[in-house]
Amino acid sequence: MVVANAIKGLVSVLVIMVLILPQIAAQVLPPADSPSDNAPEQIWQLDNTVRVDPLDNLRKYKGGFDITNKHYWSSVIFTGVYGYAIGILFLFCGTLYGGCLLVTTKFYGKSEKPKRVKNVFPYKSFDVSIIPLAILLTILAIVATGLVLAGSARFHSEAESSVGIIIKTANEASETINNTAGALKDMESNLMEDNVNNAVVSVRLDSTTERLDDASANIEKEASKNRRLINKGLKLVFVITIVIMSFNLVAVTVLSVSGVLRLRRALYLLITLCWLMTVICWIFFGIYFFLEKFSGDACTALDNFQENPYNNSLSSILPCDELLSAKSVLSGVSAGIYNLVNKVNENISGMQATSYPNLVHVCNPFSAPPEYLYQPQNCPANTIRIGDIAKVLKPFTCSDGTCDSESGSSFIISGSEYVRVEAFTSSIQDLLNVYPSMENLLECQLVKDAFSEILVKHCNPLKRYAKMVWSGMVLVAVIMLVLVLLWTLKAHNI
Repeated sequence: MVVANAIKGLVSVLVIMVLILPQIAAQVLPPADSPSDNAPEQIWQLDNTVRVDPLDNLRKYKGGFDITNKHYWSSVIFTGVYGYAIGILFLFCGTLYGGCLLVTTKFYGKSEKPKRVKNVFPYKSFDVSIIPLAILLTILAIVATGLVLAGSARFHSEAESSVGIIIKTANEASETINNTAGALKDMESNLMEDNVNNAVVSVRLDSTTERLDDASANIEKEASKNRRLINKGLKLVFVITIVIMSFNLVAVTVLSVSGVLRLRRALYLLITLCWLMTVICWIFFGIYFFLEKFSGDACTALDNFQENPYNNSLSSILPCDELLSAKSVLSGVSAGIYNLVNKVNENISGMQATSYPNLVHVCNPFSAPPEYLYQPQNCPANTIRIGDIAKVLKPFTCSDGTCDSESGSSFIISGSEYVRVEAFTSSIQDLLNVYPSMENLLECQLVKDAFSEILVKHCNPLKRYAKMVWSGMVLVAVIMLVLVLLWTLKAHNI
């Protein structure tokens, strides 16, 4: 019978798929002992990551953009050394000055008044000149603080959006692998129900589905963990920036008010606080300067990846060359389905010429060899999908036990045979449904699309807003320095 031959053909294709799909699974989830942190032998395009590495005796780091390498992190964080150094220098100078004041105060004691140094500026003229200047600087500090707050908020938003795109891509990859595993499990169930007792097939099915399930779970776990860590880090930097700049805004305003009202004790306290805020501003200048450099490194790496996904600075964490090697295995699946559909259509053509002129052909979703491209959209209008074969056979199905008493046509099939056809065709259709996603995954197209979106929409804003923040931090720190010096002079003249 034609149907019986078709069923045998379906079983053969399923067995072929089961035997070769483990190779694809092996590419998706590499063995535990495979090296994952080896850098590629030759990076396709040089980046700008050659920097001083404080963890390597200040030698130049030349390992490229590699977020798994502690030396990369130390070198890129060290780019903000100017901010860190100025902040520490200011802290040292402020501590030294405060210590001198304390020693001087204790040396004179409470009963003995220190000799007053002759004022460099006349008292009243100094008052007249400092207050308008202090007010102007306070206004500038408020504007610069607003610049920092706005830039920090936008940087945080762009960074979160970029992370969201990457996590979404990871989830899509996990879903693709999970759907493929589900289709294989259905195959296993159908083969067992059809009494296809093949130990090799059974072992391969179990092994493949287990590896695919592990891959899916591993991707979901890592994506969830990394998203929490990255979002926590971004939120921490953002919240600290907001708190510091808001506190700085209040401190600068109250400092000027205390100076104008000649509140000496409050003025000394606020001078100390504002000096500490100046130190923090310089340190945060260094932090955001390094974040700008890191954003630039990441965007350069993404750009290099778009040009050559198989040899770039991301190859150590995105081994697209290994996934590409499984493409030939996927072509084997395509060839099996292509040949099966052609055989079925040959039989249908023979029946159309004899007893069943109204039978329709099955759509062959793959192009001719050697490409075997998946092109379901090119199917003629008078064809049906593989998954719809059971619907076409439904009118020719007889109930079990009554087939002999019904029509003598050899094309009438039993109910049990119909169930087998329905199960096998639905299994193949399930695989075809995930085929484009699996193909995109193996070609790293899923990753390239995500990186392209980040490059087009988020890379330039990330670098721009990071620069906006550190520029604002420098401006705030300089204004704070001048204000502190002015009000320190004022405090000595009160």
